[in-house]
Amino acid sequence: MSFVMYSTSWCGYCKRLKSQLADLGVTFEEINIEEVPGTAEIVEKVNGGNRTVPTLVFSDGTAMTNPSANAVVEKLATL
Repeated sequence: MSFVMYSTSWCGYCKRLKSQLADLGVTFEEINIEEVPGTAEIVEKVNGGNRTVPTLVFSDGTAMTNPSANAVVEKLATL
């Protein structure tokens, strides 16, 4: 996987981005921060103390918060 998407089950922005990425054939690992211990802290660290989802962490260590599907595809092209 080239990135992990941190999300929650109720997040509309997460659902939209997951759907858009699926339509583009982009695969990724998804982690629900409310179900997996310690993952909310990862999101908070990346987002200056905020639990903002979707947060994507890429294989190169960089992160994006609530990106567009196009921004994700562009980032993946650089990995």
